Amino acid sequence: MTDILQFLQRRNSSPRLVEPAPSAAEMDGIFQAALRAPDHAWLRPWRFITIAGERRHDFGRVLERCLRQRNPQLDKAALEKASAAPLRAPLLVVVVARLTEHPKVPAIEQRLSAGCAAQAILLAAEACGYAGIWRTGDAAFDRAVMTALGLEANEEIIGFVYLGTRDGAGKNVPALDTADFVSSW
Repeated sequence: MTDILQFLQRRNSSPRLVEPAPSAAEMDGIFQAALRAPDHAWLRPWRFITIAGERRHDFGRVLERCLRQRNPQLDKAALEKASAAPLRAPLLVVVVARLTEHPKVPAIEQRLSAGCAAQAILLAAEACGYAGIWRTGDAAFDRAVMTALGLEANEEIIGFVYLGTRDGAGKNVPALDTADFVSSW
């Protein structure tokens, strides 16, 4: 088995991330990997928004405000949790699907391409010695959050990819039997 295959089999998400995050030069390489996602008709149906430093606090206020709009009855603890969410990691990458009308490439295929780009970001970050986790939640599907981030009407959030340095040991992932997931037709 190649080293690359073993690397792919061991990758797992890390919910606890601390400084440092990948540098700007490292992020350029990570984004270059994301740009290699499958892309039928070369639509390039993705783009990425980074949120770092103090801007994470600003984005936390956006998340809190939008949560309050979605559910005005929430208690203070839920609002504080939403506000603190961007502080889970030193760097967030918002993965955006940019949907285009195309006769041969339906919107679902474009969303899947953006999802592949998100996975490529996680893999490339891990290859650079960092860790990450992909999260969504109601905020990812909230048009008010999308508007606050400057998304156009044809754009959607695919996920929030949190990046940084793994805090502590990696979690043990259970061994899975491929026979449980693969069949022949």
